[in-house]
Parts: sequence; C-alpha cells; structure tokens
Amino acid sequence: MDFRSKKLINDPIDVVTEFIEGLVETYPGLQYLDGFPKVKVVLRADVSAATYDKVAVISGGGSGHEPAHAGFVGEGMLTAAICGDVFASPPADSILAGIRAVSGSMGCLLIVTNYTGDRLNFGLAAEQAKSEGYAVEMVIVGDDCALPPPRGIAGRRGLAGTIFVLKVAGAAAAAGLSLAEVAVEAKRASEMVGTMGVALSVCTLPGQVTSDRLGPGKMELGLGIHGEPGAAVADLQPVDIVVSHVLKQILSTETNYVPITRGSRIVLMVNGLGATPLMELMIAAGKAVPVLQLEHGLAVDRVYTGSFMTSLDMAGFSITVMKADQKILNRLDAPTKAPNWPVGADGRLPAKIPVPLPQSRSTKNDESSSRPQQLSPQGYILEIAVEAAATAVINLKDSLNEWDSKVGDGDCGSTMFRGASAILEDMKKYYPLNDPAETMKEIGSSVRKVMGGTSGILYDIFFKAAYAQLKADCNPIVIPLHWANALEAAIVAVSKYGGASAGYRTLLDALIPASSVLKEKLTGGEDPVDAFVVSAEAAVAGAESTKSMRAQAGRSSYVSADILASVPDPGAMAAASWYQAAALAVKDKYHAS
Repeated sequence: MDFRSKKLINDPIDVVTEFIEGLVETYPGLQYLDGFPKVKVVLRADVSAATYDKVAVISGGGSGHEPAHAGFVGEGMLTAAICGDVFASPPADSILAGIRAVSGSMGCLLIVTNYTGDRLNFGLAAEQAKSEGYAVEMVIVGDDCALPPPRGIAGRRGLAGTIFVLKVAGAAAAAGLSLAEVAVEAKRASEMVGTMGVALSVCTLPGQVTSDRLGPGKMELGLGIHGEPGAAVADLQPVDIVVSHVLKQILSTETNYVPITRGSRIVLMVNGLGATPLMELMIAAGKAVPVLQLEHGLAVDRVYTGSFMTSLDMAGFSITVMKADQKILNRLDAPTKAPNWPVGADGRLPAKIPVPLPQSRSTKNDESSSRPQQLSPQGYILEIAVEAAATAVINLKDSLNEWDSKVGDGDCGSTMFRGASAILEDMKKYYPLNDPAETMKEIGSSVRKVMGGTSGILYDIFFKAAYAQLKADCNPIVIPLHWANALEAAIVAVSKYGGASAGYRTLLDALIPASSVLKEKLTGGEDPVDAFVVSAEAAVAGAESTKSMRAQAGRSSYVSADILASVPDPGAMAAASWYQAAALAVKDKYHAS
C-alpha cells in the first residue's frame, strides 16, 4: 500500500536544521555554526579553536540516527558533530568548517563510520585541513558482524559500536593525551567491538512513502542503519531466541570479527533503532547478560541500554559487544557532559540479588491462612460462588480487551484475567473458606499481587472493605443480610477512594444497582437466592446502561462520546459478569439440592 508516513515535522527539507535548533535550545552546553542550511555543525559552546588546549574529537554522518552524533557532543566526548541531511554524508566543506571551529594546537581526531560517502568526505576535509596547517588523524569504525567477511574495498559497516569508540577517544582527549595517543586508543577500541541489528519494521524518511518490505510476522536480521536490506528475513521469534542468535553471530569464531574468547571481559550495549519501547530494550538486555555469561563464558562488566544510534522510526534493536580491559572501562566510566551518554551505567555488581520483601507489621502472619481440610456447608457454597465468578471473568477476557481498546488502554481483560486466575490458584491452597470474612481478605491479597493499574487497587479496596464489614458483624455464621451489608460497605469504600459514583461509567454502575436491589429484596423478606439472582440482573442492566453515560472517571473520560456510545464500560461489564456468575452458581446449587 502506497501512503505517506505520519511525521511531526514542517518541510521535510528543514528537519535537520530544525532538529539542531531544538537541540541547542535544550542543552545550554551546545551551540551550532552559523552556516545553515549548507553547514550543519553542532559544537561545544565552551570551545574555541584559538584557546582550546586539548585534542578535538569530531565525528558525524547522515542525520536520522539521533542521538548520534550531535547528542554526544560535550566535555569528555565529542568536541563537534557534523550533520548531513537524512541518511546522507555531510559535505567536506561542512566537515572542514567544524575542524576549523574547534581544532587548536593539539589537533583533531576524526572518527568516521565505515560508509563510502563518509570516508570520502571526511577524508577530503582532513587533507584540506592538513594543507592549512591543522594536525588531523582519522579512525574508521566498521563494527557490523551480520554479513560474511566482505570482499573488495567496502568493508564492514559502521553501527552503534561507534558510540563506544567516541567515548573512549573523548575521555582520552579530556585526559590531555596527544593526538597520536588519542588516535591509538580510538583505533584499538574500534578493533574490539562488534554489532548486529534486528528490525521489525523498515524506517521511513520524512516526506517519503512507507515501505512494506517487511510483511506481518517477519523480522530482518543484520540490516543497516539506513534501512538497507539485511542478511536475512525470518519469522518473528521470542526475544530470547533473537538475542541468542545475534550474540552467537557477533562472537562467531568463523568470522572472528571480535577478539573475544571465553574468559574475556566485555561491555554490552542494547541499542534501540528508533521505535522500540525501552521496556523491550530492557527485556533484551536482561536476556543477553546471562547468555553472555553462561553460554559464552564472558564477564559482563558494563551494560548500556537505550537509544544511541537509531534509524529514524525503525522498530528493532542492535546489540554491541566490546572487549574490555581496565583501561577501556576507565574511559567509559570517565565523566562527560554529553547529554545522551547514559548516567548511572558505571560499575557493575558481580550478581544482582533481589532485595527481600519487607514483612507486614500486622500481628497476623499472612501465611497462616490455609484451606480447611473439610468445608462447612457455608464454605462449600462460598467456594462454588468464587469459582464461578472467577471463571466468568477468565472467559470474558477477549471481550473486555476489545471493549477497552476502544475506550481505554486495551488491557482490562488481561488485568482481570490475572486477578481471576490468581484467585482460582490461591483458593486451592490458602483460602479459609469456612470463614467468609477471612476469605474476602485473602481474595484482596490475591488481587493485589497480580493486578496492576487502577482496577487492581480498587478491587483490593473492595475486598478489604467487605472483610472489615463482615468482621464488624462478628457472627460465626454469615447470613444473607450480612453479605448485603458487606457489598454496600465495599461500594462505599471504592467510591470514597476512587472518586466515582453512580453514572460515572465505572464498575460501580453495575454494583450499585445490584446492592440496592439485594438490600431491598432481603429486607422485604424475599428468598435470599432469588434476591441474589434478581440483583444480578440489575447488575447486568446497570453495566449495559453505561453505553449511554458520559465517562467521568478513568481513561474513558478522555474519549469522545461517539466512541463511548459504541461499547459498554469494560469494568462495569466485568463486575456484572462475576456477580451474575456467582448468583447463578448459588442458584444452581440450591436447586440441585
């Protein structure tokens, strides 16, 4: 399908200059040369070629890889970054302008990713600068490990491993080393690093048509950072398998791209390619560390996770592994003011042992609850009702998620499913079903452990309030009116702390009618089972009526009325479902007997 990508931009031609303007407004330590639109150079605001007494470290390349390279300009890292147009090498005149702007008596080191355009333009600028009397050295970084050893002159592509080289060189320059010494450290670092990427989507250039090269359920292994095809297209796999494959490729003894063997010390980078959530990057990092340690016998000294060298809006990540010794670790740990170098990644404990959960101050031990060996008639009825209620919620999972995807964040069914599943599991072991009050408390504990978000908190409050009311009635046998009082107290508590009431389009729009009808029927002397069933019908009707309500609580309050009118409130439907299932289960039990 041919359609333009959605971008929050103005004219696609101006994206790089407008990016630079925003960057220097954000970070006071950065400035740019007054040469727009041809010359796009970001430099340290505190550096002048006339007075700078350290080696200047300069890098750059095509834009679209942010934060690389401009985001790594700052004391202790880059002195300047030369920005080309999107995925286009900066012209030699721009590079030369950057050299002139920041290179003092100590000279400058150019660090260049291994792409033909970058090599040629940086090389031409270097030769011109030398002819003007500047001391210039150049290090080319090619850390790609995805493809077989290349033939000819192209060499391996420069990827996210370049960021490690920038940091090593910047720290060496900040320490006052000579140009030759800084170049030697950068060259050595470039020979120690390997990278491979995996993409779930192809990036889209500003103003261009979105590519459909990667179909649904596919991923691309070993692609470049400009969207060029990779080594292979494969079916999407769990991240464990993907991470293991990528690391095996980087560390392959057949290609021997990196001088890493069992027992080596290494640093790890998991780099987002532009559209991958940090959550997924952290999952990949968490899987990569034990694979490196256990399968490859390596000591992981540092882990850096985030977006360092992206590819516009590409979904996916790259993994970089670098052989490390104490000297390299010192360079990586050295302070820098570069805005996008990660803070807090310095140092690593040999093993991370989770901190034990603090114990409750309650005099009652939470683990003392247990399922009785023999259920009383009351306990048996309670078990039937709880099981039916939880099962109904589990069966409604997909419908709840579908409704919630239209009016919320799409996870109501999954959240309720986790709570209901935990209740069924814990009931087999922990619930003191012969004691209804304590059972309500345990249900609240089950919910609290696994249900996140607002619904988890509200249900925990709900069951804790029911427990408190049943305890207050303090009769060993709980009669139907006690249950009605407990339901009423639970609703009051949820309304108090959640802020909602009748008509707000929440679970209370199912439970308030149920409570009202139940109390009315019981006080009128009707059969308790019939009262329970009739009140359940009121719960269902109340939940269905939420279609016509304007949301006044939760994420639904941000959704238009037209969308809200198309579906009922998922929370109300869930509440009506478990309430009705419990009522019908109790009815079936009594009718059967």
